Amino acid sequence: MRKCLIVASIIAAFILVGTTVQAADKIGFVDIKKILSESEAGKEATRQIMQHVEKKQGEIEAMEAELQKRKDELEKQRSVLTDAAYREKEIDYRQRTRDYQRFVEDANEEVKMREQRMTQALIPDIQKVINEIGDKEGYTAIFDVGTMGLLFNSDKYDITGKVVEQYNKMYRSK
Repeated sequence: MRKCLIVASIIAAFILVGTTVQAADKIGFVDIKKILSESEAGKEATRQIMQHVEKKQGEIEAMEAELQKRKDELEKQRSVLTDAAYREKEIDYRQRTRDYQRFVEDANEEVKMREQRMTQALIPDIQKVINEIGDKEGYTAIFDVGTMGLLFNSDKYDITGKVVEQYNKMYRSK
């Protein structure tokens, strides 16, 4: 009786292991960051973000030049201004410096928000392409290598290139 129970347990274990191995027979990996950077839609989003960054950078440089000009004037006029007039100009300079710092912080935050919005706008279509490839090619699971803390995956199972290719076709057709 005991022998039968042990044999039955061993057979059940083999069946479970065999079922588990069969259930995970085709696994794929993608790199969403790579898809975003290499796809046509991702490159277009990056181009738009860079245009915005360049515009903000121009504004920042103009503000920096204005601040430097005011600082130089303040230093030159220090000996000819009364203490009260100097303090007033110094207060104005400090206020403009704070305004500049806030502007830079706001501009950086705005760029981050734009990047997030653009990325989030692309993800549903990328997910759709991944699902189509997964269904069509019989994948059991497809994982994003960037989000799972994956320590190793074989390039043999990386389908990022396929996803980029298919996503580009979808993007062009829109």
